[in-house]
Amino acid sequence: MRKAGLQMSQSQSTMKQQRPKYMFLLDGVERAGNKLPHPVLIFLYLTIFVMIASWILNLLGTSVIVPGKKEELIVKSLLSAEGLQYMLSSTIGNFVEFKPLGIVVVLGLGVGLTEKVGLFEAAIKKTLIRAPKGFITYAVFFIGIMSNIAADSAYIIVPPMAAMIFHLFGRNPIAGLAAGIAATGIGFSANLVVSSFDAALSGLSTQAAHTIDPKVIVHTVDNWYFMGISVFVLTIVGAFVNNKFVEPRLGNYQGDVHIDLDDETNKDPLVRKAIRNTFLSAILFWGLIILTLAVPHSPLRGENGSIAASPFMNGINTIILLFFIVIGLTYGITVKKIKGIQDVVKMMGESIKDLSGFIVLAFFIAQFIAYLSWSNLTVFTAVNGAELLESMHLTGLPAIILLVLVTVLSSLFVTSGVGLWSLLAPIIVPMFMVLGFNPAYTQVAYRIADSVTNMITPLNPFVAVMLGFLIKYDKKAGLGTHIALVLPYTIAFLVVWIIMLVVFALLNIPIGPGVEMYLK
Repeated sequence: MRKAGLQMSQSQSTMKQQRPKYMFLLDGVERAGNKLPHPVLIFLYLTIFVMIASWILNLLGTSVIVPGKKEELIVKSLLSAEGLQYMLSSTIGNFVEFKPLGIVVVLGLGVGLTEKVGLFEAAIKKTLIRAPKGFITYAVFFIGIMSNIAADSAYIIVPPMAAMIFHLFGRNPIAGLAAGIAATGIGFSANLVVSSFDAALSGLSTQAAHTIDPKVIVHTVDNWYFMGISVFVLTIVGAFVNNKFVEPRLGNYQGDVHIDLDDETNKDPLVRKAIRNTFLSAILFWGLIILTLAVPHSPLRGENGSIAASPFMNGINTIILLFFIVIGLTYGITVKKIKGIQDVVKMMGESIKDLSGFIVLAFFIAQFIAYLSWSNLTVFTAVNGAELLESMHLTGLPAIILLVLVTVLSSLFVTSGVGLWSLLAPIIVPMFMVLGFNPAYTQVAYRIADSVTNMITPLNPFVAVMLGFLIKYDKKAGLGTHIALVLPYTIAFLVVWIIMLVVFALLNIPIGPGVEMYLK
């Protein structure tokens, strides 16, 4: 008996030794991260730190020059009379005006309705039941990366859907969730379609470039080739990381969430009829939207018929909400789960109840971000980081790579891609133009660095949303669990994107129509 126990102990020891080293590293990241306090306490501590830091820097008379505007901003103390008045008067406003809160709650009404009536599960079973398992991972990454055209809505839709898809195929749903998070968050900047994000960045780049050469214009499509190719590259890389590293580390799912792939409900004629009706309602909905967009002088288009910067893009979250309500009602009424308005209200109420944890956390995140902005510590951190890069006087590809790495650090603290670029572009773009770089190339280097950190910084409010999804499948999950899950994708995407930058430069491949690395 003792000998058998000894052999078992030796066997377990051998198994531990056979585990790849990266698994021990990620386990360490998870353990360390999970020892952190609850996210609410983390943001409470960070808020206190911001208060103290703002007071000290204000006491020292610290200020920063806003790039491009030549405007001096003094770091304001939150512990001054003015700061205390601000904190007392802005608390409710900070929470109510916290953008992710509105997006999550509003979309939660529509997405929650479709989930409660059983549409998601039925549709996935019906459409993907015969698909090969290997195809699913690639499909999740491709759809997830492309979904950023829907802006922040993608965070609420893709990751939980990916988890459900994996679970239905007998795979670990947490691996599916991780794939969905990586695709939508870390691959955020890539797309085959030009979006409002391209328009916003190119406008800021053009403005910054005019300080050196008023004739230089960065167009909306100037990063299109690079970002279009990135969709396919990241899909392949993401699926590889998921299948070879993330999923093997997780092993078989041992949680208490169960979904049966061979559910008999899909053989019910009523369910088949409901799916057919839902499909038709979806076609009619988007057909109407497309038809409206196609009409000359459409109210959904912007100036000069633009779609990238238009009421359509500005209202995309509302349009998606309406879409989910339409298909949810269609399915629910057909299968007789919705018999009256009281059923709709009840299901939507249950959906909001599921979001209660995030709503509490959002209150504390909103205060922290607002205090950081009001004190001018956001500008102070970003500008000093950019000036550090400028002081190094690097040239050529090493300068571009260093720019990527510096932006990675900066984006851990300023999570808005447009917001950070509005701070960095007035310094970075002119500086790299002096070195001969095309500002569109500088912009694409910024984009990849900003994108890869999206899901590893606790300052991104959607990280809290993702943690909420994760806890559904793993009740013991914490921030460390989340970071350990997405870190392999973060590293892989960053390395691959840097390699792509170098390849495009060395082979003189344009990153957009006629856009090369150096100005002519």
